[in-house]
Amino acid sequence: MDPLESVLNVLLGLVLGTLGGLFGIGGGLIAIPVVGVLFGLDQQLAQGTALVMVVPNVLLAIWRYHQRNRIDIRHAAALGISSFCLAIAGSSIAVSLDPAQMRIGFVGFLLALALYNLFRLIQRPVPNNGELRYPWPWLTALGGAAGALGGLFGVGGAVLATPVLTSVFGTSQVVAQGLSLSLAAPSTGVTLATYALHGQVNWALGLPLAVGGLLSISLGVKLAHTLPERMLRVLFSAFLVFSAIMLGYET
Repeated sequence: MDPLESVLNVLLGLVLGTLGGLFGIGGGLIAIPVVGVLFGLDQQLAQGTALVMVVPNVLLAIWRYHQRNRIDIRHAAALGISSFCLAIAGSSIAVSLDPAQMRIGFVGFLLALALYNLFRLIQRPVPNNGELRYPWPWLTALGGAAGALGGLFGVGGAVLATPVLTSVFGTSQVVAQGLSLSLAAPSTGVTLATYALHGQVNWALGLPLAVGGLLSISLGVKLAHTLPERMLRVLFSAFLVFSAIMLGYET
């Protein structure tokens, strides 16, 4: 890869990192369709390459969210440990599947998540006093499910955990995004390792993306704390639909 291509990939990482910080997902959800479409990578290779950027982005974003809304260590541990265990199984399955079937499954996953988020926008909001509606050990079930999906689709499970935390457990959007990143950190790490061991990572592309992401993810976190919560949910849903369309075009 020549220097100009590396610079352009760093700039692309800047955009992806900002979006990752804004939506609390580390940037992987948009990076996967972008690198898949722009660079012609199959689904597993796109997911593995995106994870090179996602892992450091998630770690930095957790710190930024923790500075603004302190993350409860018990809640983060309940999500993170169960997510880690199930992500191993999900990623092991993912590297053995047909790439075309994986892409179709990923598109369906994005559309289902977008529809769920849009449905929640028209529901009457439920008053929230800042406390979890269910005892925190129940978070392990969410962590396990999100970890398995994260390992399978390479997105850390945050895209599933965020809407469930707000609708089922009653957290605010920004608190949910911070906890989702705590869930994503261990699962993305083990998923990246699994993909790398199976040769499903383009490091020359992923490392410049990671540099750009690290430079811009703090801006995304700052924006997440300034935008109205309803607007965040609308943008997140639109973002999911856009990603599904991009990938569907290549299927």
